[in-house]
Amino acid sequence: MSGRKRTEFGDEVLEADILSMKKEPGDGFESVIIDTSRGKVECRYYAAEGTDKAVVMVGGIGGGFDTPANGLYPRLCMDLLDSGISSLRVRFRYPTDLAEAAMDVLVGIEFLKGEGITGFGLIGHSFGGAVIVQAAHNESTVRTVITLSTQSFGISPISSLAEGVSVLLIHGDEDETLPSGSSVYAYSMAHEPKKLTIYEGAGHGLAEVSDEVYEEIMNWIKDSLK
Repeated sequence: MSGRKRTEFGDEVLEADILSMKKEPGDGFESVIIDTSRGKVECRYYAAEGTDKAVVMVGGIGGGFDTPANGLYPRLCMDLLDSGISSLRVRFRYPTDLAEAAMDVLVGIEFLKGEGITGFGLIGHSFGGAVIVQAAHNESTVRTVITLSTQSFGISPISSLAEGVSVLLIHGDEDETLPSGSSVYAYSMAHEPKKLTIYEGAGHGLAEVSDEVYEEIMNWIKDSLK
């Protein structure tokens, strides 16, 4: 695996050379380490056989392989396999740097392209919502973007995503970390097809409505990547 990825964040342009890739068996997934000229990007890969579709999932500034909504990401990853859709969870190298985090997502997408994937969905929570919008702005193979409790900073490229890229925005009306107005703002800028869901009584992590969020996202992915 080799190549170069480039991302634009306002006036800032980043480039990364992909140097090598290593896979190791994990618990229900493959651990993937992609060595780049900007550092190592760690991923968890849930591979569906013979598919050309995949979803990339990222968390927020907490770093690691964090997930909202009571383990939403591992649950989605396992169940999407039954629908013939692969998944990749990406761990940020610098979980507070928007441009570097977007590069991590693009590096993950490049890895999946080497696995035969041609159509992508992106999911991001909190800080990760802006990250995936930035990544989608720099990657033409993305078909859908799903933000969960997104921040508003860095979200403006949502207005210039490629025609046909669908957008699902989910937030809780009791989010004390990032107000639901952040998603309302993003929705106002996004083009069709788009959907905004504000869950009553849900906080930043959406734990109170984890089953509802799971069902909504599963249905959206299946429809968007069919």
